[in-house]
Amino acid sequence: MSHIYHITTVDQWRAAQDAGSYEGDTLASEGFIHCSTAAQIMGVANRYYHGQIGLAILCIETAQVRAEIRYEDLYGAGEAYPHIYGPLNLDAVTGIVALYPDQEGGFRLPEALAGQV
Repeated sequence: MSHIYHITTVDQWRAAQDAGSYEGDTLASEGFIHCSTAAQIMGVANRYYHGQIGLAILCIETAQVRAEIRYEDLYGAGEAYPHIYGPLNLDAVTGIVALYPDQEGGFRLPEALAGQV
């Protein structure tokens, strides 16, 4: 199994369950859903979500995703990130891991993902 990961809010995930698919904040505006590999997820969490609460990491089985997945370095950072070009079908999400900031607002890899990195 090969997984990619996406950080979202618990509220967005609940809304996706009601809607039947997940689109996140960027599918409509950018044309894709931002994701990360296991090695990238904590860097993304600390760079873009510092101090936020109510977050969850979606564990996504790539073979189950119906939309196209592209690994791209869109910002010239020298690192390709996975992007899902279409709605995420909910059955591709094989796990949801709560993400809590520490007292300084930073994040550490949750125990549930420790074996994936």
